Amino acid sequence: MVTSQESHSVTQTDSTAALCSYLDWDSKFFHRRIGRLERSRLDEQVLTQALEWAQLNQIDCLYFLADAGDPQTAWLAQNNEFFAVDVRLTFGRQVPAVPGAKALGVRLAREDDLPALRAIAAKSHSDTRFYFDHYFDRRRCDQLYETWIENSLRGFAGAVLVVERETAPVGYVTLHKRNGEAQIGLIAVAPGQQGAGLGRLLVEQSLEWAREQAAGKMRVVTQGRNVPAQRLYQRCGFLTDSFEMWYHRWFGAAGKE
Repeated sequence: MVTSQESHSVTQTDSTAALCSYLDWDSKFFHRRIGRLERSRLDEQVLTQALEWAQLNQIDCLYFLADAGDPQTAWLAQNNEFFAVDVRLTFGRQVPAVPGAKALGVRLAREDDLPALRAIAAKSHSDTRFYFDHYFDRRRCDQLYETWIENSLRGFAGAVLVVERETAPVGYVTLHKRNGEAQIGLIAVAPGQQGAGLGRLLVEQSLEWAREQAAGKMRVVTQGRNVPAQRLYQRCGFLTDSFEMWYHRWFGAAGKE
């Protein structure tokens, strides 16, 4: 699941229709009017049009996923009240062609796992950009990931795998397949169960799921500040494909609370 379930802005002009989008799901969830700048680089014209669009649409927060290698973009963002909230790292590797071993204790999630999965989700994703942005309420951020894992279990993801100990789920991974590639969405191991190799077990079984889905490659996104996750993916044979910068730009009273 992409964090933002995007829709077109309720008010658009011909010049900015493809430049920005209004994020209906995010707006309803956070009770703020949220949009996204649909460019990876800034110049003076793009910046001016985006800020005009935000004002026209009464946007509280504008997300911007930037090309981290473009110095003009970084300079314009930093000098126009966009603040950096995350380094977005994408890792990828080829899916093995040969079947791997099925791991004991890893299975598809069931509806009755949901309370345990929600509890894990609420405590496991504090490295993400929403927690790093102090304008978002922390409890609401917890609820975002509780909702994410629930939606994934109920059909948003292609599959949700859990690892269990003593018949109770202690970790999960959500999986998707798009355009011939597999992707890990969320992955987490419960506090108190970390360091036992359960994350690696989930990744390895995710690769097996991807092979069964005839996916050629698997990708996963993580945060620049989440060094343990980076090390996990590297140990599992993933290499860095790209890195980008997430910025948030707040407007008016919403950015002063």
